[in-house]
Amino acid sequence: MPSIRDQIQICKRGAVEVISERDLAEKLELAEKKRAPLRIKYGADPSAPDIHLGHTVALRKLRELQDVGHVVVFIIGDFTARIGDPSGSNETRKTKTETEVAQNAQTYQDQVFKILDRKKTEVRFNSEWLDRMKPNDFLALTSHYTVARLLERDDFQKRFEANRPIVLLEFLYPLLQGYDSVAVRADMEVGGTDQKFNLLVGRELQRTYGQPAQVVLTLPIIEGLDGVQKMSKSLGNYIAVNDSPKDMFGKVMSIPDALMTRYAQYVTGWDPATFEKFKLDYESGILHPRSFKAAIGQRIVGLFYGDEKAAAAREEFDKIFKEKQTPSEVPVYEIAASKLDAGHSINLVSLLVECRLAESRSEARRFIEQGGVKIDNAKVSSVQDRVSLAHPVMIQCGKRKFVRVRKREA
Repeated sequence: MPSIRDQIQICKRGAVEVISERDLAEKLELAEKKRAPLRIKYGADPSAPDIHLGHTVALRKLRELQDVGHVVVFIIGDFTARIGDPSGSNETRKTKTETEVAQNAQTYQDQVFKILDRKKTEVRFNSEWLDRMKPNDFLALTSHYTVARLLERDDFQKRFEANRPIVLLEFLYPLLQGYDSVAVRADMEVGGTDQKFNLLVGRELQRTYGQPAQVVLTLPIIEGLDGVQKMSKSLGNYIAVNDSPKDMFGKVMSIPDALMTRYAQYVTGWDPATFEKFKLDYESGILHPRSFKAAIGQRIVGLFYGDEKAAAAREEFDKIFKEKQTPSEVPVYEIAASKLDAGHSINLVSLLVECRLAESRSEARRFIEQGGVKIDNAKVSSVQDRVSLAHPVMIQCGKRKFVRVRKREA
């Protein structure tokens, strides 16, 4: 195991804040004396089936700590997901049903173990202890925090001042997440900067319940595909770790150039020397922005699917966007003759919806009017156009959607 000094440096590398470094040193010294690993808590609510690249910032830090001998306690917040984390929210979140949460939770373990070491991970569901709470236990928990303290949270304060509703259930969320730290006797908790308030609640509750206070380690928040708001399942601006190699690479290539250095540092898993080399080459103009972004995309895909599939995803992307060729594999969609007129044609708007290239007729019209639709590589611009299926045609909708359409023979 590395020295205590080296372990502290591993914790601090890429982190925003460690609360506190002195506590961390003391816990590491005690762990070394007892020859026992630290218990490092990380929680995720299965509010949607996907874990995204934003989550991997913390997961990679956790893997670094596993690699030096510590244990990760991965808490699947099946109980708290029913409430919804209010962190960063401008309005009350919709609650999830128990069935929705259970379905989403099933996929989480497979996804996190693409990064974490399964042998050094303890998986827990917070319904184990929160479902068993008696009314007296629950009332005792709520007595440890005042409404004034909870309103110190930036997001609650803004909503309160803007006269936006805050339901009592949301006030309970930080207390429940904090109690998770008590239940698993966490030595440290890792999370994004938006989770700082909740993590500090856990630290305080441990003291209240007679436990040593956990160290809090916060990490940067990664912006999503829009380049503005944090990557989020609820905002739909995320890249899922379960995305196909092609989709994952394509989404990385769509991020704003301003985010490339942040993605390179926090999402690629490159060692510091490799990252600094790429960063220097990019900032000095030796490395073209597109090449830098492609290297980031290939690296990220490679982490989840291997180098061969990552290289293939990059080659496929170049074929479509750089060399203006069609993809190697294009899905085929057959349309029943009953949906065609006597001349074997169909309205273009209807065709896009039928082929699932657009979710609605209004979306199909918008794609066409914005010049985002091509038939056999020729751009179409009129929503009144009809497409003949006397022979198969290739339809491109947007930058990455292709389908070959033909008439279904009787």
